[in-house]
Amino acid sequence: MQRSAERIATISAHLNPYTSPHQMEGLSAANCRAKGGSPGFKVAILGAAGGIGQPLAMLMKMNPLVSVLHLYDVANTPGVTADISHMDTGAVVRGFLGPQQLEDALTGMDLVVIPAGVPRKPGMTRDDLFNINAGIVKTLCEGIAKCCPKAIVNIISNPVNSTVPIAAEVFKMAGTFDPRRLLGVTMLDVVRANTFVAEVLGLDPREVDVPVVGGHAGVTILPLLSQIKPPRSFTPAETEYLTSRIQNGGTEVVEAKAGAGSATLSMVTELPFFASKVRLGRSGVEEIFPLGPLNEYERTGLEKAKKELATSIQKGVGFVKK
Repeated sequence: MQRSAERIATISAHLNPYTSPHQMEGLSAANCRAKGGSPGFKVAILGAAGGIGQPLAMLMKMNPLVSVLHLYDVANTPGVTADISHMDTGAVVRGFLGPQQLEDALTGMDLVVIPAGVPRKPGMTRDDLFNINAGIVKTLCEGIAKCCPKAIVNIISNPVNSTVPIAAEVFKMAGTFDPRRLLGVTMLDVVRANTFVAEVLGLDPREVDVPVVGGHAGVTILPLLSQIKPPRSFTPAETEYLTSRIQNGGTEVVEAKAGAGSATLSMVTELPFFASKVRLGRSGVEEIFPLGPLNEYERTGLEKAKKELATSIQKGVGFVKK
């Protein structure tokens, strides 16, 4: 009977961390592991109740490399936590609600993913989000610097071109900055590029690989169509059409959703932040791949991207230093 009560208390602690006296007795940050599994990544999603956070939480719960999954948001976390926790995979799921539980959500984490903030709406640019999302990212990163300074941090919150520099400045001020462990998530641009190019070529998108570099907004998104795999050539009109559609793919989704929602920056070139292909390992970025040869159209696009990106980077840096 006592054993049964302990097991019930343990399950309750998964869903309601730091409210049960049994929670810290075998589920501490130091020794927590998946049910029946070996120790794996401890992952926190900040903004887990949002349009990106919920499907991301589901994917993390399905990932066999994840042993502990912390879901944090300022609202609606209990429902999302209960829903995700019912999945029959090994990761232990715990929910955290509101700023008072942020530090508990972050303690001991190996990977922190931040989709928190407001989504873009029709007529808004990513920069229109800056005043709201910049403050959110700054506060969350201050918590990361305090509670899990060695965690790998993935920034999804827009405008990514500015929020990644904000995170970097917060970590620098705290003395915890490691460029290998801070990334902005721009993979969506690669996915869109593969899809749109495959449509033009009549191929399966899973067979297409289009490198996309630069940033994550407008002209800073630079698809390198000359490096596509499998190799193909495009007319100037096709190049212009595909580049424009890839750069404006986010706006296409925002307008289609009519206000209902919205759809990796590393060190390269002379800019402090620039999206490029990287190889990831347990400790973050292990290798940054070079841009490779660019054609004249891409070289012109790169100069436009760098100019716009430099402005966005400085906007983020200035926000923290003001």
